[in-house]
Amino acid sequence: MKKFYFLGLLLATLTACNSTKDVANNVVTKETYWQQHVDYTMDIDVDVNKYQYKGKQTLVYTNNSPDNLNKVFYHLYFNAFQPGSQMDVRSLNIQDPDRRVRDRISKLSPDEIGYIKVNTLKQNGVAVSHETVGTILEVKLNEPIKSGESVTLEMDFDAQVPVQIRRSGRNSKEGIALSMAQWYPKLAEYDFQGWHTPPYIAREFQGVWGDFDVTIHIDKNYTIGGSGYIQNPQEVGHGYEDATKELNLPEGDKLTWHFKAPEVHDFMWAADPEYIHDTFKMDNGIDLHFLYKKNLEEKYLKSWKELQPQTAELMKYYSENVGQYPYKQYSVIQGGDGGMEYAMSTLVTGKRSYGSLFGVTAHEMAHTWFQFLLASNESLHPWMDEGFTSYISNKAVSEISKKPKANPHAGSYRSYRSIVDKNMEESLSTHADRFNTNRAYSTASYSKGNLFLSQLEYVIGADNVAKGLKKYFTDFSFKHPTPNDIKRTMEKVSDLDLGWYLNEWTQTTHTIDYGVKSVDNKTITLERIGKMPMPMDVEVTYVDGSKEEFNIPLEMMRGSKPTKATVLKDWGWAYPTYSFDVSKSVKSITIDKSGLMADVNLKNNVFEVK
Repeated sequence: MKKFYFLGLLLATLTACNSTKDVANNVVTKETYWQQHVDYTMDIDVDVNKYQYKGKQTLVYTNNSPDNLNKVFYHLYFNAFQPGSQMDVRSLNIQDPDRRVRDRISKLSPDEIGYIKVNTLKQNGVAVSHETVGTILEVKLNEPIKSGESVTLEMDFDAQVPVQIRRSGRNSKEGIALSMAQWYPKLAEYDFQGWHTPPYIAREFQGVWGDFDVTIHIDKNYTIGGSGYIQNPQEVGHGYEDATKELNLPEGDKLTWHFKAPEVHDFMWAADPEYIHDTFKMDNGIDLHFLYKKNLEEKYLKSWKELQPQTAELMKYYSENVGQYPYKQYSVIQGGDGGMEYAMSTLVTGKRSYGSLFGVTAHEMAHTWFQFLLASNESLHPWMDEGFTSYISNKAVSEISKKPKANPHAGSYRSYRSIVDKNMEESLSTHADRFNTNRAYSTASYSKGNLFLSQLEYVIGADNVAKGLKKYFTDFSFKHPTPNDIKRTMEKVSDLDLGWYLNEWTQTTHTIDYGVKSVDNKTITLERIGKMPMPMDVEVTYVDGSKEEFNIPLEMMRGSKPTKATVLKDWGWAYPTYSFDVSKSVKSITIDKSGLMADVNLKNNVFEVK
């Protein structure tokens, strides 16, 4: 028996050693996650009159997975903007359609639709079989891409920019000529769960990290902003050039713009002939770019100027409270249909009050940390992106605007309670595309996702949440973390068990409702009315006017948060009531005076002894 035991141990040790590769190469198995890698080289020629462009794409795809791949998939997002697409039909049938979409796709004419048509595709120089199915290009490879190998995929494609409806498009409501998001054939993500190829219906995105080298030929009167660093500033001008050097503008009707974006999972650009381009240089070497139309009303132009130093404050706040921004520039660009985050940049509409412009910029910039650097799967877990982004941006706006709020997340609590009252809530575990209503999706993703962290301050303490958020970023940036990763991170910093919290809050629609059942002399009895258990913070006011605070841990937490309150015996979740004794006559009792617990019935949280 001993011989077989030691032989097994030796084999297991060798396997473990061989399975762990260099994390810097994004190849990971046991200790961390492996990541696929892409290198895009794209050259596109734009006809600004027809809103069409021709593209060439060379993609080097490295398979860092343990699997051999016999097929690959690309997203062709622009194909969603055609009558009869799944995005169109979904909007026509959902109970509460997005006001920006409604029935607009169904009414598009052939010269207004969007499309990406793949003309040729080669694998290592040999033509490969492919089929376009809605917004997905299905590719059957000639030879499998073996684990650890790379393949070169070369493509020619034609595309047409749709009328601006959702996120990307031409001639937006505010007159932006080209908002170019989701504009190129984008390789789908392959991870430990397999391929992720949902049809595009205007929800969320996921991508593979890599390096982008993008060349754009466009009318010389257009200014471009977006992802990546400009490589030829003296050849394009438009505010990118070094003022100490001579411009070298080429002859002809078009300029060639060359950008490189390292270690990102998307590339966005916008172009307009009336853009102003301002640069705000931060002390830490990061350049902030602002592109907005020069013919905006004076009040809006003033807001765009005021925005610039406060965007620098946002950059500093997020870097200090989540993790250091790793790039050397960030761009805020007028475009799109509201606000949407992209690699090293965002598109926001520009005709807003200053408070609204600052707020949307704060939110979209915060996405950089959660959608682009951590990059959890937005389709499967939108709450990990939208919710966490809302959490940190609410705190940033409250602090930077010099208008601190007792609870900067109060709006999320109201939204959550409202959807519960209307019996419209759906579980956070629902796929982003599959919510019954847009309201259920947005409340789950933004509001309840936000409350995951703000309520966690109540459960484990605000300092632990702050430490946990930084550790989460440090441990999981560039790794596409899962819900278990944020749970385990918070467990490690708090030394508390949080499996119950992740399950109840994200995988069920159980609600929290606690109340005071009775006060008998000096014995207080609390009751759990809702299905979701929680630890209890209770403040007792005595008849003599003094107050005393108590903390009742939840038994399955296996401990209690840091607190100055008197810690009582823990409460097992299956018991519907809990009693404890106090030393003096009671006047009133308050459950959770912080207001951070998302109790759905606040009326029974205060009890007056009569």
